[in-house]
Amino acid sequence: MNKKLYVGNLSFETTESDLKGLFGQTGSVETVRIITDQETGRSKGFAFVEMEDDGADKAIAAMNGKNFMGRFLTVNQARPMSFRDSRGFKH
Repeated sequence: MNKKLYVGNLSFETTESDLKGLFGQTGSVETVRIITDQETGRSKGFAFVEMEDDGADKAIAAMNGKNFMGRFLTVNQARPMSFRDSRGFKH
């Protein structure tokens, strides 16, 4: 079984291979997806990393608050996306 992790406060220069190498230290990384702005293509400063359960738990413990590329990472289990209407209200 896999877990999806939210990784926030990334440097805008961080690449998917940087994250795969970092999180690969704690377990097997299935996917890495850095979220980018649709108009500019620039990183929004966060990503999602999918890992096996045991590696994901180790990654949260080891990487949350870690200084990586000059930024202190926020790492936790990703929450399901909630629907928002055009005014920004959750449903």
